Amino acid sequence: MFETPWIAALAALFLWWFATGILLWRVHAADRGGPDQHVWSVVLSLPLFAAGALGVNATLADSSPQGVWFAFLSAMALWGWIELAFLSGVITGPNTKPCPTGLDPAERFWSAFRTVAWHEFVLAAVVVVLILSSLGAANAFALWTFLVLFAARISAKLNLFLGVPRINTDFLPKPLAHLSSYFRQGPVSGFFPLSVTLLALAVGCFLERLWRAHQAADQGAIIGFTLLSMLTALALLEHWFMVWRVRDDKLWRWMIPAPTNTKRKT
Repeated sequence: MFETPWIAALAALFLWWFATGILLWRVHAADRGGPDQHVWSVVLSLPLFAAGALGVNATLADSSPQGVWFAFLSAMALWGWIELAFLSGVITGPNTKPCPTGLDPAERFWSAFRTVAWHEFVLAAVVVVLILSSLGAANAFALWTFLVLFAARISAKLNLFLGVPRINTDFLPKPLAHLSSYFRQGPVSGFFPLSVTLLALAVGCFLERLWRAHQAADQGAIIGFTLLSMLTALALLEHWFMVWRVRDDKLWRWMIPAPTNTKRKT
């Protein structure tokens, strides 16, 4: 069933929505628990990271639709655990304080980078390992999946730092409350049109590869490029949420009680 491109696209959409909701539920449940709940969330979920690593290794030589699916899910497992560690405040950066006032642009950027430095280094290290592991492999879709997530996340962080009209801080967990002081609400910078253009081009590139896979009747590539196209399109949509008057938080409010004092800026 999941070898049908339309089903694969819908499954990727559901996975993005549901997995994001589970992550948000877990970190906010830990917020309401004891002081060690965030650490325990990360420790007890380590099998997720291990399963992702083992899954990537097991699918490198398998270019079948099933192998591509498992490669995609394995990359998502790696990403999900690292994201949980970040949202839990376990893997963030050496700076855990709000942005000081009066900083010049370079100092503000350096201070902001130090809030997420360890997280970025871990992501970059995983990218390097995936690149080295995927050299000459028949199935490199785990690498491409992780690269899409990595590039989209860096782009989103830079846009929040440089300025966008719509910023949702409702879902920031307590360990990351200081990050909101590094966001800039206002007109978009010149980086926003560049970032959405590059993401749109990436979607077009993956769709072109999908068409070529259809021409070659390569079922594994059809599934792989369908998943990458959908994932990149969702990343593009998340960027547009920064400028549209859309309450994107309603997509996951079902997992988290509405805050008593909203921090959403409209």
